[in-house]
Amino acid sequence: MKLAELKENSQAVISGLNGDTRFIGRITSIGLTPGCHISVIKNDKNRPVLLYSRDTMIAVNRSECEGIEVTEVKA
Repeated sequence: MKLAELKENSQAVISGLNGDTRFIGRITSIGLTPGCHISVIKNDKNRPVLLYSRDTMIAVNRSECEGIEVTEVKA
């Protein structure tokens, strides 16, 4: 499942990153790595996805969400 498919207030684990080395370098530098737990704070259509991970709030734009694979975790 892609990151943008998650609903607000859902929990997930990043299962993979797909993209060129520049994309992967940027995403990993902000702390989003495979195995990382994330919480979706806000996911409004046509707006960046707002995440909480590693004690940090992160906004990820829609095009970047396409390269981030996640596995939803049921609470």
